[in-house]
Amino acid sequence: MERITIPRTIVNQLLAQAQASSQQEICGLISAADGIPTRCYQVENIASHPDTQFLLNPEIQIRAMKQIREQGESLFGIYHSHPHSPPLPSKSDTIQTAYSKVLYFIISLNIKGVLEMRCFKFQQGAYRELELEL
Repeated sequence: MERITIPRTIVNQLLAQAQASSQQEICGLISAADGIPTRCYQVENIASHPDTQFLLNPEIQIRAMKQIREQGESLFGIYHSHPHSPPLPSKSDTIQTAYSKVLYFIISLNIKGVLEMRCFKFQQGAYRELELEL
């Protein structure tokens, strides 16, 4: 299984965002320098059902992408949370997948007292899980 390493500082930021919005999916972008994740950019979720779906606010997403370029970094991943379900891609996640070259991180608040995060790559119409190392 392919392994992805992500700094604990970024993981902590993602988990804090998910906990702060425990009833709605949070979402955003992760940038990288030389293939190493460096920053996360929270983007407003404008989905019509934010408790079960996410949709990145295009205006904020474009602003974040510009900041990533200005930092000399690249888009590494897209993240979102599942407040009420396991950290596995849903049907709507699969339909909305727009970037095949980035990783998808899903944070779950579904497990009592324990936060769980998984990483996936979307290839040939399906998600493949990668091993996540902190």
